[in-house]
Amino acid sequence: MRIRIVGAGAMGRGIAQWAVTGGHTVELADVRREAVGEAIGFVRHMLERAVQKERMTDEAAQAASARLVPVDSPAAPGHDVELVIEAVLEDLAAKTGLFRQLEDVLPAGAVLATNTSSLPVTQIASGLHDPSRLCGLHFFNPVPLMKIVEVVPGALTRPEIPETLAELVRGTGHAAVVVSDTPGFLVNHVGRGLVTEAFALLEESVSDATGIDRVVRDVLGLRMGPFELMDLTGLDVTAAVTDSIWRGFRHSDRLRPSYLAPNRVAAGLHGRKTGRGFYAYGPGDPAPADLPEEPVTGDAGRPVWVAGEGRDSDTLRTVLSESGAALEQGTGPSERALVLFPVWGTTVAAAIADGGLPAGRTLGVDPLSLTARRRVLAMTPVSDPAAVCDARAVLSRAAGGAGAVPVSVVRDTAGSVAQRVLASIVSVAASVAERSIAAPGDIDTAVTAGLGYPVGPLAWGDRIGARRMLALQEGLHRSTGDPRYRPTRWVTERAHLGLPLTEPGAVPPTAGG
Repeated sequence: MRIRIVGAGAMGRGIAQWAVTGGHTVELADVRREAVGEAIGFVRHMLERAVQKERMTDEAAQAASARLVPVDSPAAPGHDVELVIEAVLEDLAAKTGLFRQLEDVLPAGAVLATNTSSLPVTQIASGLHDPSRLCGLHFFNPVPLMKIVEVVPGALTRPEIPETLAELVRGTGHAAVVVSDTPGFLVNHVGRGLVTEAFALLEESVSDATGIDRVVRDVLGLRMGPFELMDLTGLDVTAAVTDSIWRGFRHSDRLRPSYLAPNRVAAGLHGRKTGRGFYAYGPGDPAPADLPEEPVTGDAGRPVWVAGEGRDSDTLRTVLSESGAALEQGTGPSERALVLFPVWGTTVAAAIADGGLPAGRTLGVDPLSLTARRRVLAMTPVSDPAAVCDARAVLSRAAGGAGAVPVSVVRDTAGSVAQRVLASIVSVAASVAERSIAAPGDIDTAVTAGLGYPVGPLAWGDRIGARRMLALQEGLHRSTGDPRYRPTRWVTERAHLGLPLTEPGAVPPTAGG
């Protein structure tokens, strides 16, 4: 296929490298002619590096390089062009104006594709003579490494175009997902689940940014914590995307931005690119994951009594027993014993009130952390500091005395940190599925490739179980009264019917037959 790429910046260069490596001929154009030469030189350099790293042969690299064709003008005639991919600035007028020019100089059968990440495809197409030939083709940076592309048909896009583009993408080894033309499309939309909940936890002083990042990395298994991630992408960018998607979905509570972000953006605390964000990035500053933790100083031999019945309490008793903790049996704790309660969608404070537990020495434990690299202990405003210190020491003991497990101490909140973040990630993805913005399988494929989650959000929810996820959503909603935590229809139905969250399920026939 002969593809014209308009825009020789970072995205245009990456798309050009992707296309020529996939065997396609690429015409590269830009309003700045010198930018075209720079981009071709960059792509050829990247092909040479691929040869050096033995990712491709020298012959394949030379053949790919030969398929790069500089073009004097974005609107140059191109009788053989079958596809145009636009990668210019995120401006509606600029994109529409470019496509109007291309309509006049390219064959009527040439497909027009926009790499927009934030503008509605339908709005771009509405300014064209033939809006049916335009479709979104959203790549992620760096294109050769981020092997996922969102195919976004507009309201008037010809029905055969999305699948044609998806087949083109898959033919190069990238994954393609077809997504409705909605705010944020798919990956950026689902990504709001992590960052909005992280900010909500920070607003409530459940922990600081470092503490939340540690829990998300070590309990949920993400490569980067949310605040570390925002420092990498730039808080100015994250805040703008979050606000845009929230407005686009008419101020959805589930996508609500934080009041903390605007002042940090105004202060220039954007992250790595400004040298300071949630972390400092000076020459001698440690990486966020390398920051030291408070030493464990409590009495690991203090007796412990586990409150509650059921799976979580049994698991906590097993973990404590295997680590050699002084575990008390019986119907109640001794006067010196620590009381540990596994919280799931509720608070330690509620457990104390409901069970008549000793408030000063009753603490919460997140069940998600019991089999993870880090354990999470929740304290209330009346917790005895000595009890907190001792409970941290008890929980830090690994099974069989094999080293120590880090323990984070957080403020009591419904569900604790990891549960709230996981519930938000799953709920936002479930809301995408129930709106038919994308198929369940495509949601998981796009998110794992685009956001680097250890598993897709719907598959993640299935690991927990639909009924248990529903109990978590109901507990958070009941405990907080905040509509952002209301149970999703997708999770509720599947919990009631015994369906996996990844299962599309049966749908009614269309009214048109």
